[in-house]
Formats: sequence, structure tokens, C-alpha cells
Amino acid sequence: MRATAILGPGNIRSLDKFKREGNVEWSTEPAEDADAVVIFGGDGTIHRHLAGLVALKRPTLVVPCGSGNDFARALNLRSIGGSLNAWRKFLSSRENVRVIDLGTIRSKAAGGALAPHMPPDPSYFCCVAGVGIDTAIASRANRLPRWIRAHGGYALCAPGEFLRFSPFPMTVTTNNDNESDRSIAKPVLLAAIANAPAFGGGMKIAPHAKLDDGKLDVCVVHGMNALKLFCLFPTVYFGRHLGFKEVTYSQHEAVSIETEHPMDVYADGEFVCQTPAEFSVAPKALRVIVPE
Repeated sequence: MRATAILGPGNIRSLDKFKREGNVEWSTEPAEDADAVVIFGGDGTIHRHLAGLVALKRPTLVVPCGSGNDFARALNLRSIGGSLNAWRKFLSSRENVRVIDLGTIRSKAAGGALAPHMPPDPSYFCCVAGVGIDTAIASRANRLPRWIRAHGGYALCAPGEFLRFSPFPMTVTTNNDNESDRSIAKPVLLAAIANAPAFGGGMKIAPHAKLDDGKLDVCVVHGMNALKLFCLFPTVYFGRHLGFKEVTYSQHEAVSIETEHPMDVYADGEFVCQTPAEFSVAPKALRVIVPE
């Protein structure tokens, strides 16, 4: 059996544990003849390799050893040991493989043309894409040392942005069951488009999201004062923010977001493009190795 290892920063020791299992020929270079791919890292590492993984069409195992591991948690892979057990099962039976959806992002210029800074193919994301205060927090968190990012860096950066960030007009256009619904521009703090329930290291921004339902979950947080935002923030870790009247939640196959001025779009904690942008589902795009 042949396996390709994709290594995030500083994860070579984790690979050594997997090399002790079974009769496997390992390579750190993508190979079309590989039987499986094992990716060692967090959501950002996974995000940067999604296009290649989709093209390769090989079962992929995620080993959660990054600063953010929300995708691994969505797959019920909560530790390096848990991924190692899933790998052992795959080596013995190759039956613990699941097919899941991914989200896609396309940035559009005026008139609907593809924006010049975007490639012709869509950018994939595995967890959550966002526009608004989340991008400001993610940008600041990405500049922190890796150890701090892995131990609450997102939460550490959030309070300062609560005081600095101002709501902005946003228009959200959705498409569900071939019917379009265009909302009017309203002051918004955040729009999150989710393929998986959580982002930011365990924040359940889209608690009803599923990886294989063919839908994107859209959570929009409308403008509110800083005090109320401070109250809302901890509830996101438990998915209880949906009870706030300023929060709207829905599911759609495709979503477009327009803002008065170009704003950054982040996905899986990484910068992707700027608005206006279109989001959609790539159904059954990725084969993943899971515990069961």
C-alpha cells in the first residue's frame, strides 16, 4: 500500500507514529498512484490542499495537530491517537470511508465577471467561510505565535474587535429549490457560510450543519451594541446564539454576498478573496477516513 503524507508546520514526529503501522510505503509528495492521503495539521493546512485532494480522489485521513482542528472534530477525530486508530482500521478493512460535501467560493467582479485576482476554478473550504468581524478576528489571530493560536488565540483576539468593528451594509441572495430570495441591505456584523458546525477552535456558529446534506448553513449576525455582543460571544461555543433576535439562520444550496465596499472573505481561517462573492456546495467532493 502507498500513502501520501501532507505535513503542516512541525508535524514530522506525528508521521513517525503512523510509519510504524502496517506495510505502507510513504511519500511526502502527492502521487496519483497513492492509495490514501494522510494530512497532519489543522483547518488551514487542510484548506490549502483541498483542491488537490478533490482532484486526487483518494481516501483522506485528517490528523488533528494544528492550531484549529474544527474539521477533524466534525469527523469525530479528536486526537492524534483517534486518527491513528482510524488508520489502523482502514489498513485492515478499508471500509471506514465516508463521502462528504465541501463548500466553494467564487469572487465576482462588477457585471458578474470573474474577479481578476481569483483563479478560474472555485476555492474549496471544509468548515466555515465568513465575511465581517470574523475575518478581522481571524486576521489578527493568524499573526499570533502558533502556540497561542492553538490555545484560545481566536477568543483572545475577539474582545478588541468587538469594540473596534462597526456593522456594515450587506445584501445576501440565496437560492434554494431553484427559487431566489434577495434580502435588502442591512447593517451586519458577520455572515458565516458553513459546511461544518464549528470554526475558531470550537465555536458552533452553525450547530445544525452537516457534512453530507448538500446544503450550506447561513448564519447572519446583525448589528448590535458592544455589550450585547460580549454577551452573545460565549453562547456561540454551545450553539445557543440562535436564540438572539439579531441572529438569523437558514440553509441553502447557494448564497451570494455583496457589500458596499470590497471586504475580505476568509474560509477555514485563511484569506480567500473579497466581496462580492458566491458560495455553493460541491456535493460528495471528498472521501474521508473516519473512526467508524
